[in-house]
Amino acid sequence: MNSTIRQATAADTDIIARFNTLMANETEHVVLDLERLKTGVESLLLDPSKGVYYLAEQNNRVVGQMMITYEWSDWRNGTFWWIQSVYVESDARGSGVFRALFDHVHSLAKSRSDVCGLRLYVERSNDRAKRTYDRHGMHLSHYEMFEMDFVL
Repeated sequence: MNSTIRQATAADTDIIARFNTLMANETEHVVLDLERLKTGVESLLLDPSKGVYYLAEQNNRVVGQMMITYEWSDWRNGTFWWIQSVYVESDARGSGVFRALFDHVHSLAKSRSDVCGLRLYVERSNDRAKRTYDRHGMHLSHYEMFEMDFVL
């Protein structure tokens, strides 16, 4: 089934927040604070310097999402686009939704001279996602991620 990709607006806050809660629970077994999440999603949607969400629609129904945030690289004098908050509704998986979102973002990134690459992180145990990213030409980086989370 064909997916239509569009940029999200503030009117999409609720569906994005719902998808993020489902994704966090499914991949990391984390229950997110819905009000904080809605505020965070809306904050990004109202401030393009933070990032952008793209939504996939099939039959006028939102079935998937992908968020892009930005990291400046002085080594490359360019910006990495970080793929985050990827979610495809379970009944739409395997129908090309992720491919449509990825191809859209990849095409936009390649068309810009200020973008030096795409990056993402994935839950260690999410083998299905790893295989998907590998099929799309992404590869495991030599970096490991450390964090200090002040909220969760």
